[in-house]
Amino acid sequence: MNDPLHHAGEALLAHALGKHPHTDASATYAPSRGEPNMADAPSPGPAVDRLLLFVPMYNCAPQIGRVFARFTPSIQRLFAGALIIDNGSHDGSVEAAIAATAELDLPVSLVRNKENFNLGGSHKVAFNHALDHGYTHVVVLHGDDQADIRDIAPLLRRGLHRRADCLLGSRFGTGARREGYSTLRTAGNWAFNLLFSAAAHRPLIDLGSGLNCFATAPLADRFYLTLADDLTFNYHLILAIAQRRLRYRFFPITWREEDQVSNVKLLRQAMRALQIVGGYTLEPRAYLARPHADHAPDAYRATLLHQHPRRAAA
Repeated sequence: MNDPLHHAGEALLAHALGKHPHTDASATYAPSRGEPNMADAPSPGPAVDRLLLFVPMYNCAPQIGRVFARFTPSIQRLFAGALIIDNGSHDGSVEAAIAATAELDLPVSLVRNKENFNLGGSHKVAFNHALDHGYTHVVVLHGDDQADIRDIAPLLRRGLHRRADCLLGSRFGTGARREGYSTLRTAGNWAFNLLFSAAAHRPLIDLGSGLNCFATAPLADRFYLTLADDLTFNYHLILAIAQRRLRYRFFPITWREEDQVSNVKLLRQAMRALQIVGGYTLEPRAYLARPHADHAPDAYRATLLHQHPRRAAA
């Protein structure tokens, strides 16, 4: 996409880091292994991948059907199971999700958080579930239909999830598309990408979109349980990824804003982001070592509402 803001953002990011940041979506950042880029060839990986699809959902009744309508049989076969986590919807999202997944040839569990854990808390429930049930990776796809599973499916087929600890969807890198997203918001996001990149000393071209993949091995110590529960969870998580020297790769996504109801209060979110990046810049290790969660580590539990087993072969 010929986007002047994109090119300006890349140039600023390169200048801030003192080198070319390789902010295109083909770059994998792996300083701990000395590999700035990795080939796109399939990786041998483990004998058996067990990918969990995690769909956080809050008042997504109009959108959840569209999310699962894109799950062709070949995409379904990428996953060992799906976990839909409802955070207390009151618009019929649960019923809509049950209907949307009824014909999938994929085991689906639909749960509701014990209390309002917000988006970050829902991630914690999902990561705990993945670790407790032997999944090798968690693919996060928001239930509001702003991201598209088809953007990550080709990467999973090529085994790129085995060559990085995190595959991170980017709304702003080379090849990304934004529909219904204002120029002002794009500029604001690039400004924060720059600030967080400078603080982390690593190129960050999106601070958290609705489509990502995480290997579970780097999550094994459950460091994520002390991160924030609210919408700033992703800010804390990407700083932790950088601090822990995890291998991450950005890939371009298409991001749509149509009939979604945003829970983001832009000014308040911007002020929180400034507080986070400022606190991290002053005391990187001490900042993330402090607890930012609203609940005790053992509080992130959910109640099973519905299960859909894999359909028997005809």
